[in-house]
Amino acid sequence: MPYEITVGQLVHQLQTVDPDLPVCLAINPDWPYAHRIGRIVEITGSSESVYIAENGQEGVLPPAIRNQLDWAEV
Repeated sequence: MPYEITVGQLVHQLQTVDPDLPVCLAINPDWPYAHRIGRIVEITGSSESVYIAENGQEGVLPPAIRNQLDWAEV
């Protein structure tokens, strides 16, 4: 089951880290890569959501990050 968080929860979590650090998305446990974050889009109407766009790939996630995310070693 996917884990879903709200914008407020994301903001709260981000407030606990150094604001000058770059941010990446960790993508796909089967092919664990880090991706840079791009545009953030809010969709309104019957299916309101916020989407964070991918903006390029940083490379393979280090084993320590995969372990912290509980993703199996590939």
